[in-house]
Amino acid sequence: MKASEATQLYFENAADKVDLDDRMRKLLLAAKREVQVQVAVELDNGEIETLVGYRVQHDNSRGPMKGGLRFHPDVDLDEVRSLAALMTWKCAVVNLPYGGAKGGICVDPKKLSHKELERVTRKFVDQIHDIFGPHTDIPAPDMGTNHEIMSWIRNQWEKYHGFNPACVTGKPAEHYGAEGREEATGRGVGILAFKLLGRLGRKPKDTRVAIQGFGNVGMHAAKFLHEADFKVVAISDVSGAYYRPEGIDVAKALHYSLNHGRSLTGFEEAERISNTELIGLNVEMLIPAALGGVITMDNVNQIRANIILEGANGPIHPDADRILNERGVTILPDIVANAGGVTVSYFEWVQNLQHYKWGLNRVRQELDHVLTQAFDQVWQEANDRQVSLRTAAYVIAIRRVHRATVLAGI
Repeated sequence: MKASEATQLYFENAADKVDLDDRMRKLLLAAKREVQVQVAVELDNGEIETLVGYRVQHDNSRGPMKGGLRFHPDVDLDEVRSLAALMTWKCAVVNLPYGGAKGGICVDPKKLSHKELERVTRKFVDQIHDIFGPHTDIPAPDMGTNHEIMSWIRNQWEKYHGFNPACVTGKPAEHYGAEGREEATGRGVGILAFKLLGRLGRKPKDTRVAIQGFGNVGMHAAKFLHEADFKVVAISDVSGAYYRPEGIDVAKALHYSLNHGRSLTGFEEAERISNTELIGLNVEMLIPAALGGVITMDNVNQIRANIILEGANGPIHPDADRILNERGVTILPDIVANAGGVTVSYFEWVQNLQHYKWGLNRVRQELDHVLTQAFDQVWQEANDRQVSLRTAAYVIAIRRVHRATVLAGI
């Protein structure tokens, strides 16, 4: 099943609950604009490489469109189309005044030199600068991109349009970025794990957690959960998974990773296991925080966790999701669980527009407030309708986007 088909399936399940007619379903599912460009760039050795870049703008009924830019060899139009729609529902469910967009380039950034990466970024902006900006579509970091790349994007965009740091978010603090943006997605996962546990009548100290992925999201989620007294027993990255039943010293793991090129290779404070084994560990909470599509029909029966938080986008195949729900596993869906990043991106955008900088404490307090309010609404909707948290989240999101579309006039 394609990524866009999975997103559409979740949409249709929720649309049935609110009796959305076929014409409105077609309208809300269709992207406003899909752009594909050729990015020609000169490599350090003098050769010319032509890459394919995308920007899909899904919906703007609730405000400017918002979504990350992904540099990854698996980027294609279907994936970007799916992620753009997810951003629409994500922004709506946490009630941010945005629609959804997404973009990316089919490239492995690890195979590019620093100068090549900059040239690729600037060439991409040259191709799409006229379709994004602070009041139309605001990009942000995603897989394979970071705050430095956002600075290049801002600088290149401003060459055409003049000073306006609100044209992109996820920038360094020195370039009008928000304090706490880098930690935001992972911290949001941690905040919501704590809230969910409270609703289930459980305590952090009695909750063993396995986190698949120790990149930006997994790293900050692990840090927050460890400090909140959860027992993080497993973490992983591309080098493999690391398991310690008594609990991993997350501070040591963070220090090791940061001092070894963001890699856990050689980490000796825990037993090395495979990422496949991590999925099936005997834990209470599983957090897939790496790539999408990691929980499938092939491994769903190995899962023993009864709580899953989707730190990554689309980590569970719809058929596996159905089986887990039938087994009574509580799943907090991606459009809620990993919404911390876009929420703090919103705070950054607001600060840029107002030319007024917030402190870290305010950013964290506002993040907690927005995510708590969204989670409470999703939990209440799920209980009122007797549906999964995923369906409840989509119901709220669809209702808000539908209302805004109708009010604006079609």
